[in-house]
Amino acid sequence: MQARAVRLTATGGPEAITWADVDLPAPGPDEVLVRHTAVGLNMIDTYHRSGLYPIALPSGLGVEAAGRVVAVGEGVTALNAGDRVASCGPELGAYATARIYPQSALFKLPDAISDEIAAAAILKGFTVEFLVERCAQVQAGWPVLVHAAAGGVGLMLVQWLKHIGATVIGTVSTSEKAEAARAAGADHVIDYSSPEAVAPRVRELTGGAGVRVAFDGVGKDTWEASLDATARRGLVVSYGNASGPVSGVALGTLSQKGSLFVTRPTLYHYYADPAERAAGSARVWDMIASGAVGVTIGQTYPLSEVAQAHRDLEARKTTGSTVLLP
Repeated sequence: MQARAVRLTATGGPEAITWADVDLPAPGPDEVLVRHTAVGLNMIDTYHRSGLYPIALPSGLGVEAAGRVVAVGEGVTALNAGDRVASCGPELGAYATARIYPQSALFKLPDAISDEIAAAAILKGFTVEFLVERCAQVQAGWPVLVHAAAGGVGLMLVQWLKHIGATVIGTVSTSEKAEAARAAGADHVIDYSSPEAVAPRVRELTGGAGVRVAFDGVGKDTWEASLDATARRGLVVSYGNASGPVSGVALGTLSQKGSLFVTRPTLYHYYADPAERAAGSARVWDMIASGAVGVTIGQTYPLSEVAQAHRDLEARKTTGSTVLLP
């Protein structure tokens, strides 16, 4: 089967993204051939492309896609030709019109979840599920801080947290994004274009106590604000590097700020065990299908224009999730 796929031969800016024609063989043992119908765009894709997260080159790019099974190899028992499936990695290569996957990387989609929603939500939804329910174990009534609350993960975080009864303080960079965060359920919204103003406002909103958990996917630009906004013995969950990585962390600072806990979790460590994968994915699909969490597809691009999609994502010109259409 013929396919078009991104091949990254050197790291760099969006101009490093190149395309190649590939011949896909019949799937081997425990493999599945999938024709993509929708591909997700994520900030982690830019980290791989730029070299912030080192990868072996040459490489594919992208971790999130949905589509239909074309053929299955020997030993594949859970999937059949025609099944709708989605994947969120960890192997790179989602930026393609078709791809061969190990069957263990695929999740069968329920009828209530469209291909576009799956491509927009599987990585972000799984991320939100493990961050809220298994990493931070947020409880009803807790005040929490969500940086970049109008981003793809941010909007889902806000909705999920509100559904379980948390009080959500979101940070955003524009008035339009503030409206999106409020529409998702954020109780309070702060402009983080002035990071030094974030923590004092959080303290004001929480009666001086600070938040029980700070979810920080921005990184370098918001790290100090997260520390200063978190309550005594609270938790800072640093899960992304949109503004650059956090470095030079001094453990003594955690003591000075109130015996804080800090974690830098990775999705795949929470979705490695088959039982955890099954339970986590079922929870995500139920939250979306029930309407408790809505998936905002803020923009779509032809898959062939993925370089421009990267530029817009890094310039913070996107809202919600982005879907690339083959």
